[in-house]
Amino acid sequence: MSEAVHTLPLPSNLKTELQRIFHLQQRHQFAVARTSARERIAKLRRLHDAMLRYRTEITEAIRQDLNKSTTETNISELGVVNGEIRHTIRHLRGWMAPRQVSTPMVLFGTSSEIVYEPKGVCLILSPWNFPVNLTLSPLISAIAAGNCVILKPSEFAPASAAVMKKIIAECFPPEEVALFEGDATVAEELLKLPFNHVFFTGSPVIGKIVMREAANHLASVTLELGGKNPTIVDESADLDTAAAKIAWLKVMNAGQSCIATDYVLAHESVCERLTEKIVEKIKQFYGDSPEARQASPDVCRIIHERHFSRLKSLLEDAVQRGATVVLGGRSDAATRYIEPTVLTQVPEEATIWQEETFGPVLLIRPYRQLEETIAYINARPRPLAMYLWSANRHHIKYVLEETRNGDVTVNDCGTHFYNPNLPFGGINNSGIGKTHGRFGFLEFTNARGVTRQNRILPVTNFFLPPYSKHPGWVRWMLEGVVRWF
Repeated sequence: MSEAVHTLPLPSNLKTELQRIFHLQQRHQFAVARTSARERIAKLRRLHDAMLRYRTEITEAIRQDLNKSTTETNISELGVVNGEIRHTIRHLRGWMAPRQVSTPMVLFGTSSEIVYEPKGVCLILSPWNFPVNLTLSPLISAIAAGNCVILKPSEFAPASAAVMKKIIAECFPPEEVALFEGDATVAEELLKLPFNHVFFTGSPVIGKIVMREAANHLASVTLELGGKNPTIVDESADLDTAAAKIAWLKVMNAGQSCIATDYVLAHESVCERLTEKIVEKIKQFYGDSPEARQASPDVCRIIHERHFSRLKSLLEDAVQRGATVVLGGRSDAATRYIEPTVLTQVPEEATIWQEETFGPVLLIRPYRQLEETIAYINARPRPLAMYLWSANRHHIKYVLEETRNGDVTVNDCGTHFYNPNLPFGGINNSGIGKTHGRFGFLEFTNARGVTRQNRILPVTNFFLPPYSKHPGWVRWMLEGVVRWF
């Protein structure tokens, strides 16, 4: 989630440098576009090796920004980026190859193919919650597609941005890839430039602003946003496994994740038991007492004071309106700590139901009929992710057919994100466009149709005016086009 802030005007020297690098990349874009698969793979290998060399610095930077543990950094940052690089290297030659397509009979004698050309100069605006992953993963796709790129990471993860700046400067010349640090004014200034494509990860509110600015230049956009991700647990589910995975994904990164479960809809026959098991798992994973959980090295901190205050306000509002705190509810402003919290009986009018929580606060509510869950989910903006726990194949089929969202994981949580063969992205309020693997490559390319006409006997010559003088067999052919071909 990205948030707008009041900022000072951009210094004139930085504004000049932004424009200089942008125009440098504009001039260089066709040279980069002509690079072969071998050359692009070499660039990706340089980035992969740099990630390993800077591994300790990256881990420490993310710890400074988010208090994230080394293991969680490996799972959600380093492992994702290097895995994406290796997957891209293995498949890039096939992705880049022109694809021959068939020719309809009416165009007999022609040949057609699709060539995948880079979009040109691209802008990547990345968030603070997974600062390395969500900056470099789209960069991998952009490089694979043969683009020039300017990166603008979030100012709320400054240590991570500083390390990435060193990595980018070491791996790429500025006419190919450049990274600019700074606050929202830097992003605002960059959005004034006529990029060919803009890739943004953040909140729907800021995503709309990015889309409006990109529209001034008719630039294409990829928007990776978020939403209130539901989890359905029916009466046939494996409650122990469901509780463990729900608790893990919800507390990972202190819930500051666009794919985290926002609320659980559990069948009334299992809702109480599931709630108890989720509480047990949180205690098992992060500490049995409030003091132990606060001291746990595996619980991240909230990114900044404003977001901390927002989460605390949402929690207090829910409790004041009658919600039951089953676990947690404590906080510490000095360290921006929000205890992993489970709420039940949260009134519908509570503010926390109206917006993405983006914190370690889980809402659980029972349902009686599965149709209720479908109606409840579909009455809200389409979420980025949805999770379904069930051993009933009819329930699974029904939920998949009757809902719409970015991606779904059945009987697990978050694992769809880690499969580079799947598209990742939202729909409507949760995003536009897809990324990861070949889908990320396609997002940064223009699929260009190319037709080559037969020079000996171009069929279309027979259809030239004047139409009244066409011989009968040509009119017969045209009739065939309308009726059959």
